[in-house]
Amino acid sequence: MHIPESLQDLADSEAVQFLKRLKTITRIFAGVFSLIVFSSLLTDGYQNKTESSQLHCVLNSNNTACSFAVGAGLLAFLSCLAFLALDAHESCIANTRFKTAFQLLDFILAILWAGIWFVGFCFLANQWQHSQPRQFLLGSSSAKAAITFTFFSVLVWVFQAYLALQDLQNDALVPYKRSLDEGSVVLTSLSPPSAASPVSTPPTGPHGLSYASSALPPYLTTPKAPRLAMMPDN
Repeated sequence: MHIPESLQDLADSEAVQFLKRLKTITRIFAGVFSLIVFSSLLTDGYQNKTESSQLHCVLNSNNTACSFAVGAGLLAFLSCLAFLALDAHESCIANTRFKTAFQLLDFILAILWAGIWFVGFCFLANQWQHSQPRQFLLGSSSAKAAITFTFFSVLVWVFQAYLALQDLQNDALVPYKRSLDEGSVVLTSLSPPSAASPVSTPPTGPHGLSYASSALPPYLTTPKAPRLAMMPDN
């Protein structure tokens, strides 16, 4: 199958490669789940009873449950947008310490949000279980959707924490590998020459005499003049 060059260039673009990353897909799912949680309870989560016009939360008339779900969903959605923007500019971060701090913050927030959504799922499910049937004419589907996607959010944020931990482990090995490479270069430069390396030998003359003596100092090669001794007269 022949793919046009324009489509091939689009598939190889940085934006498409960024969207194909597993971390990016996980953040998008986490943001969508958070959006469903807070929007469903924000629109249909507050209903009035048949005998009054005052609005109550459909989760056992507990306004704290709806407020918790709406607030947590909104903050989690904004958190996903912020980290998506930081992930898009991750390649521009040259400082290794800042990059490590960013990945550590990502891991801590993912663990925190997983715990928050787990507590929220237990809380919302408990309030829905204690709600009276047919107390409100509308809002039951919104409550069920909020509880369902709260549970899905727990799984997504746990997986997000796992991906952040993998990034931390991979980046921690890079300085160690670089130090090992630099150490091997130093050891190679300081290592003695091997036995197989050629050793220069002084040239020899036609009778097998070596010319190395010509390089000796003058006081070793210059012959000494004979001394004259005075003989006494008889």
